[in-house]
Amino acid sequence: MIISTRGRYALRVMIDLAQNSDGGYIAMKTIAQRQGISLKYLERILPVLTKNQLIEGLQGKGGGYRLCRSPAEYKVGEILRLTEGDFAPVACLECGAQPCARADECRTLPMWRELHQMIQTYFDKITIADLLKDH
Repeated sequence: MIISTRGRYALRVMIDLAQNSDGGYIAMKTIAQRQGISLKYLERILPVLTKNQLIEGLQGKGGGYRLCRSPAEYKVGEILRLTEGDFAPVACLECGAQPCARADECRTLPMWRELHQMIQTYFDKITIADLLKDH
């Protein structure tokens, strides 16, 4: 499993909004400059976060983006699933996958299921607030 730039940048945006927001909106251009992400790329990521009500946007003067909840209420797993899809380590465990004809005799399936669960559990226990803490 490799997390793409889309997932990594979404996390960076969420952290940036959490670090720099005092309840006000932050312009996309400002986020892009601080995070070193192109505006074009952010224009593809922010609508996904907005549509799924992780952030809210306001157009016009004084507009931008802000978090909808406190940083402690955002799980990394939630954000990555929106931007990356399922964490399935093998195709047969992906959401909506056709049932595998070999599932009943597959000796490795239990291992893949356990890994899948471990990955989800790991990402779901980390919040944006956790990522804001000093190392």
